Amino acid sequence: MSSSASTGTSTGTTSVERPASGPAPAPGPRTSVKAAAGIAALAAIGPATWGTTYVTTTELLPPDRPLLAAALRALPAGLILLALTRRLPRGDWWWKAAVLGVLNFGAFFPLLFFGAYRLPGGVASTISAVMPLLVAGFGIGVLKVRPTRRTLLAGLVGVAGVALLVLRGSAAVDLAGIVAMLTATTLMALAVVLSKRWGRPEGVSLLTLTGWQLTAGGLVLAPIALTAEGLPDHFTGANIAGYAYLGIIGTAIAYALWFRGIERLPASSVAFLGLTNPVVATLAGLVFLGQTLTVWQLGGLVLVLASVLLGQQRRAAQRA
Repeated sequence: MSSSASTGTSTGTTSVERPASGPAPAPGPRTSVKAAAGIAALAAIGPATWGTTYVTTTELLPPDRPLLAAALRALPAGLILLALTRRLPRGDWWWKAAVLGVLNFGAFFPLLFFGAYRLPGGVASTISAVMPLLVAGFGIGVLKVRPTRRTLLAGLVGVAGVALLVLRGSAAVDLAGIVAMLTATTLMALAVVLSKRWGRPEGVSLLTLTGWQLTAGGLVLAPIALTAEGLPDHFTGANIAGYAYLGIIGTAIAYALWFRGIERLPASSVAFLGLTNPVVATLAGLVFLGQTLTVWQLGGLVLVLASVLLGQQRRAAQRA
């Protein structure tokens, strides 16, 4: 996505063609394994932070207002980034930013919060674990790359690991919540692939691009949220803290790091980093909700970590 490097990288998990709009650099053959691992580690901060969304929603936010939560998470953060970067889209980036903003935020956020309100965090996380497989599927049509058996195997291992990690026999199943989470995961997977395909305009920073998308998504959400749900009678200190945390840490910062990973790593590799989401969601339940881990859940944790490494390992081996 930045114009200073090439994304014409071929890896064991996928290969990425250079988008016509001038993508930012992916680590080239001379990039050390250590540098690539550092990029992946920073990108993983995004989904790791999102793993706290479930506990934040249930413990700090007003109940039954997924649209309001989505709007207050996206629009203020987007406007702050626009004020800091002072740059608007040009040319076809008006509609590209709008499309990515709707996929990443305008549609994804309300579906995510709807699922978080109606499903246990474990069930929601398990559904989101199919994203690497969805990215691999979209990559065939959009990026013209076929997933390897290694990628598909890692994706299946990840789903199995997340299921063991977060599902319990008493987990409630709400059909509407499941459909919402599956749709949200599909939209985010499509956004990952389109972001890789379109890249980033030359001279435009990641914070600027993030601000464009957040603002576009927030502007779509705000009128719908105010009309459909309205504002609570009052906001408590916990509500304000929850919205501030989700907007600043869980959105502005987390998505900037996530987008950096998308532009510098293969689409399938970065998708596997999303599996840190359910890991953190489970750990948040341990710390804040007093939950405990069973032997099966520990086994699931091992499988999730193995899936993430399997999705990255071939890339590192080729760069060694």
